[in-house]
Amino acid sequence: MISIFLQAAAPDTMMPTMIMMGLMFVGFYFLMIRPQMKKAKQEKGFQAALKVGSRVVTTSGMHGRIAQIMEDGVVIETLSGKLKFEKAAISREFTQQRFPDSTEEKK
Repeated sequence: MISIFLQAAAPDTMMPTMIMMGLMFVGFYFLMIRPQMKKAKQEKGFQAALKVGSRVVTTSGMHGRIAQIMEDGVVIETLSGKLKFEKAAISREFTQQRFPDSTEEKK
């Protein structure tokens, strides 16, 4: 009886497997890759739109105002003085949570 169940018919083609792999790739693209690319694009646009005097929050939680913008980073004025950070260290998400009036989100 068990031998009957173990004798499954071999598939004639690899088409169902290829279709399933393709559907998995499409699913990964729309569920994981595309949202991550959209978020990275928004972050890059936010960093390009920074202006002197804008209040920001870094990814490490440091709050301050932008005192100077340079090619390789920004100088942020905090209560403890002026500190230089990379532009990538400024978080769009944290800044918009803390200072929603100082950042404009384009839709």
